[in-house]
Amino acid sequence: MSTMKLKRQGKVPLVYKPVGFALSWGGGALAGIAFQKAWKVLRNEDNAPDALDRDRGWAEILLAAAAQGAIFAVVRSVVDRSGAEVVHRATGVWPSGEKTGRD
Repeated sequence: MSTMKLKRQGKVPLVYKPVGFALSWGGGALAGIAFQKAWKVLRNEDNAPDALDRDRGWAEILLAAAAQGAIFAVVRSVVDRSGAEVVHRATGVWPSGEKTGRD
């Protein structure tokens, strides 16, 4: 491995942190919009229930939480993976370094 690639390999994960944060924030906003649209299709309601909604039953609250969690996880994975692939194509270095898994 060349010296230049070794230097770049150490810096890319550090430089990627703020980019990854911005991508995650945008992905979270996108996931929220996607969940609202999905809930409207599923239940034909504008607002999904939350845990403190007195007029909703357990089943409806848990359905909303499960749907929101699944949509959030999928959107986060798509955004994180896409960002990492763009950085890898641009720099030749995978942004997470050697570690794997969620942090």
